[in-house]
Amino acid sequence: MTFEDYLAFAIFILLWAGFSWASDGRRGFKRVSLTRLMNENRARWIRNSLNRDLKMIDTQIIAGLQNGTAFFASTTIFALGGCFALLGATDQVQMIFNDLPQIFRSGRTGFELKVGGLTCLFGYSFFKFGWSYRLFNYCSILMGGIPMTADMTRDPQAAERAAERAIRMNVLAAKHFNAGLRAIFLSIGYLGWFISPYVFIVLTVFVIFVLVRRQFFSEARTALIEEVQ
Repeated sequence: MTFEDYLAFAIFILLWAGFSWASDGRRGFKRVSLTRLMNENRARWIRNSLNRDLKMIDTQIIAGLQNGTAFFASTTIFALGGCFALLGATDQVQMIFNDLPQIFRSGRTGFELKVGGLTCLFGYSFFKFGWSYRLFNYCSILMGGIPMTADMTRDPQAAERAAERAIRMNVLAAKHFNAGLRAIFLSIGYLGWFISPYVFIVLTVFVIFVLVRRQFFSEARTALIEEVQ
């Protein structure tokens, strides 16, 4: 491990933390993020459920969110298995790297540390997806506790409080899902570290650029802004 390696890793952590801070949907920037706009639509959806007795639409939406979260949780398990397999084949991988002229040779210990970091990255993603799945499950229970239309007319404040609890749980589940998905995206930049710390920096900046564009300048964001207007 060289000074360039430590510098590249520090830049990776800073960019990750900075983007997470800017795009978590709670920052009151002049340019609203896609996450914040979607949080507002989540709240609109759950408040609309107060006006209908049949909750089949809501349960289908929750089921779809849970299925997507479960898919990514399973994917990270396979990725973790691949990382452990890579650790077991360190000698073979090092032989392949040594035959490539453009590879930044870091040695066995450095390679194992990098694989360990990649394993931690996928482990973090798995825990985020797993917790998000559990929170969506809690949200479905809270949705079931929202009063029927007839009961809402008798105690509208209690019904609104029940809806707000479901909204907060749904937004929190989405926050953890986004954190896990963000880690998977950033793992693409992390792979550049196996070539060179400079490639690591370039790929990380590129991934962050793509994520920033999707959050603040994408067509999906424009569609939601136009809907609000």
